[in-house]
Amino acid sequence: MKPMRLLSALLAATAAMSALPATAAERAIDKEVVVTASPDQLWESWTTRQGVTAFFAPDAEVEPRVGGAFHIYFDPLAPPGSKGADDTHFMALVPKRMLSFDWNAPPSLPEARAQRTFVLVRLIPVDAATTRVTLHHTGWGDGGEWDQAYAYFDRAWTGVLAHLKSRYEQGPQDWTAWLKQLEQAHAAEGAKMPK
Repeated sequence: MKPMRLLSALLAATAAMSALPATAAERAIDKEVVVTASPDQLWESWTTRQGVTAFFAPDAEVEPRVGGAFHIYFDPLAPPGSKGADDTHFMALVPKRMLSFDWNAPPSLPEARAQRTFVLVRLIPVDAATTRVTLHHTGWGDGGEWDQAYAYFDRAWTGVLAHLKSRYEQGPQDWTAWLKQLEQAHAAEGAKMPK
């Protein structure tokens, strides 16, 4: 093709593409951390009760299979349905490389909690002793409680990944003080209830 014809064809293609409506990228939360642990170790952290309670939450029910439970209990003393991610499940698993699960908003945001979002975690080896963990959280609505839930998880996932890193640098998370605070909060709430 002659240079002028090529230039004309490129200009025509560019003009045609600019006539298409512009679309925004889907809103998502993207986080990552590099952890001094192997993909095997990190897989165990995300797919076993013992692994989850070492960094994520004080209690959990974990069944690492498609459709299996990925119930993360931030408040194991709360009634069913208010413990945290009470009714979430694994959606896909590629052993030692990727896992995904549906997720819900905290109980304080009931409108958004009635819906589900989706989280994808990837384990990418950096070298023999180090792994990059990426987290992609998507499926967000717009406005109202959706915006509150998005802001909440933008902060929360940073903390979760920091705890994961800390788990391998300083040891498993000690939930004793957290559980004591929960006990006190539940006792105070119970004292306010009419008798």
